Amino acid sequence: MKAFVAAATALFTVHAAFAEPLLSTSDTTTYHREIVDGVGIFYREAGPKDAPTIVLLHGFPSSSREFDTLIPLLAVRYHLIAPDFPSFGQSDTPSPSTYGYTFDHLAQTTDLLLDKLKISRYSLYLHDYGAPVGFRIAVAHPERVRALIIQNGNAYKEGLGSNWAKIAEYWADPVAHPGGTRCLPIARGNATQAHCRNLSP
Repeated sequence: MKAFVAAATALFTVHAAFAEPLLSTSDTTTYHREIVDGVGIFYREAGPKDAPTIVLLHGFPSSSREFDTLIPLLAVRYHLIAPDFPSFGQSDTPSPSTYGYTFDHLAQTTDLLLDKLKISRYSLYLHDYGAPVGFRIAVAHPERVRALIIQNGNAYKEGLGSNWAKIAEYWADPVAHPGGTRCLPIARGNATQAHCRNLSP
């Protein structure tokens, strides 16, 4: 029995040494900007560049800042990229006359950012609004995607529910429904200003 306890203690000690957490804090997150698709895109980066990459795509009405406390936890084992979509967070807010705010275009811009950063293999962490963006990237480049991690993301129209009916009319035909975004089921304030500033009153 003593031999078993000694062996178990030695094994536990070896595993405990491997389980030591690497030092990572929000101080290890770096902040960058790249011009992509004619738009200044802000992104957060953390973790070793030779580790597997996770691309964190934020929800609405948020930004990459929603991942502030998650990034240091993941950065001990992963390389992380968390961009702000155009018109969100610290990224530029081009006029809708120069930038089409569609999920297709947001996916294209995000994909071009990853190309510019020479990131060709990654897992996608998709939250809320980031899901339809990430799904489009995954469909365009299935060979690049190692995994999909999905948090509260809709993959189908029925998942939006009746609260989104008016905004869906706007998505289908923005010209016929110029005030459609006023019907968003979200808190008003800065988010509304950031997303509605170029629409007619």
